[in-house]
Amino acid sequence: MTSAAQDRLAPAVTGRANRPNIVAVGTIVWLSSELMFFAALFAMYFTTRAVQGPKVWLESTGLLNIRFAAINTTVLVLSSVTCQFGVFAAERFQARRSASIWKFSKWGMREWFALTFLMGAFFIGGQVYEYANLVRDHLSLSSRPYGSVFYITTGFHGLHVTGGLIAFLIVMIRVFKARQFGHTQATTAIVVSYYWHFVDIVWIALFSAIYLIK
Repeated sequence: MTSAAQDRLAPAVTGRANRPNIVAVGTIVWLSSELMFFAALFAMYFTTRAVQGPKVWLESTGLLNIRFAAINTTVLVLSSVTCQFGVFAAERFQARRSASIWKFSKWGMREWFALTFLMGAFFIGGQVYEYANLVRDHLSLSSRPYGSVFYITTGFHGLHVTGGLIAFLIVMIRVFKARQFGHTQATTAIVVSYYWHFVDIVWIALFSAIYLIK
């Protein structure tokens, strides 16, 4: 066999197949099961709405502060953008900023994830504030059927957001303790971003169903 023929066969012999990361695949499968869980919550919400009737439902939804919820939603949606910038930094193995803190183009994964954490915490704080106002207006978990489905659907989502915040803290602590930022840390950051984008998308659907569809 000529050397030219051997060169053509070499990639076929020595090349390695690109296999999907098992952690990323497992996360996607788990998020699919979470999607079914939220689908059940949506079904409960719309079933209760159909049983109660439009007049009773309108009286309850009139207590919602749509403008405040829209601001809170905007913050959460923008946190997906900052999270993705953190992923971009992780993919180029940049753990921390390489210039002034005001030069955002030089931020690393740690700075972008910290900002994402603060935006997510702002959302949770806004949700608690909204709950306090609704309870003051006599809309509690047990006051009426609407209160039950409202607090259950938004509350479970809030728990998922809180879980995401804990995940961000774990990632940032692991990166801080790691001697070198490598593929393991980058993969962890990417997997956490999958989860965060998921809870953001679910909230957009919840916000549309609860606050916009009367």
